[in-house]
Amino acid sequence: MVPAIFGLSGLTLTHDERAFFRDADPAGYILFGRNVQSREQVRALTDDLRALQGRDRLFVCIDQEGGRVARMKPPVWNAYPAGEAFDRLYDLAPATAIEAARLNAQALGLDLAEVGITVDCHPSLDVRQPGAHDVIGDRALGAEPMRVAALGRAILDGLGRAGVAGCIKHIPGHGRALADSHKELPTVTASAQDLETDLAPFRTLAHAPIGMTAHVRYTAWDADNPGTLSPIVVGDVIRQRIGFSGLLLTDDLDMEALSGTVPERAARAIAAGCDIALNCWARMDDMIGIAAAVPQIGADAAARLERALDLPLVTPVDQAAVLARRDALLALQAA
Repeated sequence: MVPAIFGLSGLTLTHDERAFFRDADPAGYILFGRNVQSREQVRALTDDLRALQGRDRLFVCIDQEGGRVARMKPPVWNAYPAGEAFDRLYDLAPATAIEAARLNAQALGLDLAEVGITVDCHPSLDVRQPGAHDVIGDRALGAEPMRVAALGRAILDGLGRAGVAGCIKHIPGHGRALADSHKELPTVTASAQDLETDLAPFRTLAHAPIGMTAHVRYTAWDADNPGTLSPIVVGDVIRQRIGFSGLLLTDDLDMEALSGTVPERAARAIAAGCDIALNCWARMDDMIGIAAAVPQIGADAAARLERALDLPLVTPVDQAAVLARRDALLALQAA
């Protein structure tokens, strides 16, 4: 198995994709807006991937946070609020905000589970900092670490109730970044002591099954390399200081924060200690290059992948009723 998650080019698999994926046997796949059109189409696509790989428990993920980060959109799917909505409600009633976040994530997870998606790249545990770039912005669950952790825990629980695994991101924290890592490499110069604020939510939720790295350079830890490519950040900070023992994905390797070719980036990330290289844009040359550049998945990473997909059995629930309960709680902000 290649320790990579690959994107798809369209609504169905092409002949070349089908042949490559069958031979490469990647750890999983990621879907984007270009891959989703209708419930029936997405379910057929994910079923096709399972049949191709011969694995019923297949890692199929998507970025479905709510707000501006939503690949599955109305009118086919429900709209969901960004994290800031629950942060605002927390100011008024913390327990109510936690329950609203749980219900929201459960309803969202039901949309995903219905079409065969097993992993949501959500929640973001980045602690919002004043003056930072708005690439996180209203996606953040707050500016106080324990609030972020409490709401993040509720989101993981809600997704789990729908039979979907959550993925905490962006470890060890993107909240201080002054630049968008999609466009350039952010450099954070905060001290190691100040960065403890950023680590706190990840440390609290270190038991999460899946996590995603940040393409951010932290001079307090490694002045030369972004976190995704840094053995210091991955090994010492994420695995040891935070204590995260789950499956560790890179953020998208196509992002301009990183230098070198995409296969080179993948090889460096795996060498730094990441379990899985995430490559989103379905460029066949890059995917073939990654498969050639990285070793087969290691035993520890394979075990973490298996645990991440050990999803709970779920009791059928009326999604409309879940959404109605969420809306009643969110309405307290306007009361």
